[in-house]
Amino acid sequence: MPARRAMLYVPADDERKIHKAASLDVDSICLDIEDGVAVNRKSAARQNIASALKTVHFGRSERLVRINSLGSGLAEEDLHAVLNAHPDGIVIPKIEGADEVKWVCQRIAAVEQANGWGHGSIALLVLIETPQAVLNLREICTIDARLQGLIFGAEDFAGSIGAVRSLAATELLYARSAVVLHAAAYNLQAMDMVWLDLQDLEGLRQEALSGAAMGFTGKQIIHPNQVQVVQEAFTPSAEAIEFAKRVVEAAEAYQQAGKGAFALNGKMVDAPVIKAAERILERARAAGKAV
Repeated sequence: MPARRAMLYVPADDERKIHKAASLDVDSICLDIEDGVAVNRKSAARQNIASALKTVHFGRSERLVRINSLGSGLAEEDLHAVLNAHPDGIVIPKIEGADEVKWVCQRIAAVEQANGWGHGSIALLVLIETPQAVLNLREICTIDARLQGLIFGAEDFAGSIGAVRSLAATELLYARSAVVLHAAAYNLQAMDMVWLDLQDLEGLRQEALSGAAMGFTGKQIIHPNQVQVVQEAFTPSAEAIEFAKRVVEAAEAYQQAGKGAFALNGKMVDAPVIKAAERILERARAAGKAV
């Protein structure tokens, strides 16, 4: 899977914003037909996406498309308009259960087959933003191998349970933890919630670091100014990478000597510590760091 440290939403009815996003060094760009687009601009958004996917150079950025929810009655038209332009992935909002995921996967597979593309050439990510989705996470995660990531939608989730949003986000802790837990259990990526205050980049940095420490692999963003802050937060530091390399190298040497646990810099190192070090190196490689 590609690194998705930052996923930037771009309202697809605005061509200028699409071209601006394409010029940014951001891991993932999500061309949006859903919440970021007014009802009377959905058609324009679809047309812009089909054109941009064929003509705009997005550099190294992944090109995702967020369709409307299946319950909106617009999803099939969205898929019909954008799939033949071969996006890198589709994002489904407001998922309730595995059947919805399967429905989209079947339509993607049909387009791949019709165009002679390899099965799985279009990835799938789903937004977890309802209580039902949280309760059905296991079934959602295991319904189709095309699924690569879970995205937590904080604002919709809070509204759906009647919670009042707070800076500490304690009202979301259970749901966020469930997303991270299931993503880890089924080898998926986990994208954390949006930070809405566009002026407070330090607050964004702290929340991104907190999300990374919690186990999220990336974060949704809504403005170009948020790209660098978030991608840095989800990239292991040089010090963390160096220590992880030392742990892994020492572990290999001790394993050959028949020792499962050992001390490094006065601290005990065993299997969980080694696994954590390996994950740091995996994240560093995904972010393009030399390891």
